[in-house]
Amino acid sequence: RAFDGDRGPNTGGMGVYSPVPIVTDEELANMTHTMRVAAAATAREPFKNDYRGVLYGGFMLTPEGPKVLEYNARFGDPETQVVLPRLKTDLVDVMMAVAEGRPDDIELEWDDQWAVCVVLASAGYPGKYEKGKVILGVEDAEAMDGVTVFHAGTARNADGELVTAGGRVLNVVALGKTFDEAREKAYEACDVINFEGKQLRSDIGAKAAAGRGAWE
Repeated sequence: RAFDGDRGPNTGGMGVYSPVPIVTDEELANMTHTMRVAAAATAREPFKNDYRGVLYGGFMLTPEGPKVLEYNARFGDPETQVVLPRLKTDLVDVMMAVAEGRPDDIELEWDDQWAVCVVLASAGYPGKYEKGKVILGVEDAEAMDGVTVFHAGTARNADGELVTAGGRVLNVVALGKTFDEAREKAYEACDVINFEGKQLRSDIGAKAAAGRGAWE
């Protein structure tokens, strides 16, 4: 949802975190099994296409356990932007091994740090919004330890200034040794970035930090 407290219209995503602290080992195993079955199915009838690439599973936790909402054959934002920063294995090596049909040559290694992403959007998103607002502070944010700013809807104007060019403008990602530290750093970085009409949720990860009872 667009606004704090899960209010307002649905969006493409206003924030995300990795790993998800409320997921149990059993639920994770359930989702992993589902993805393995789905991946194996691409090599069987009626496909026979030897698919090599990304298979993204979008899950929702329900009282009956994880349920698949969608599959995508691509990386998606902002979800991927809190996963890949935690991947210690070289992504190019992973892609080459997959493309060349030798996935067993790769062992994925993950950073133990937490990652939190907060989306900075244009005022009015996901409805009508204005473009061309000058953006300041991105370099200052990226100079902060563990912070990466991904561009989602930006451009350069005639004067070479960075400006807004979409509904979701920037995805601000921070790594931290704890979930709370990552959240705090992400919002500190968001504070130093400014443009007219900057819109963001101030509660990304708050429910997860409070535990599963926050959804009841």
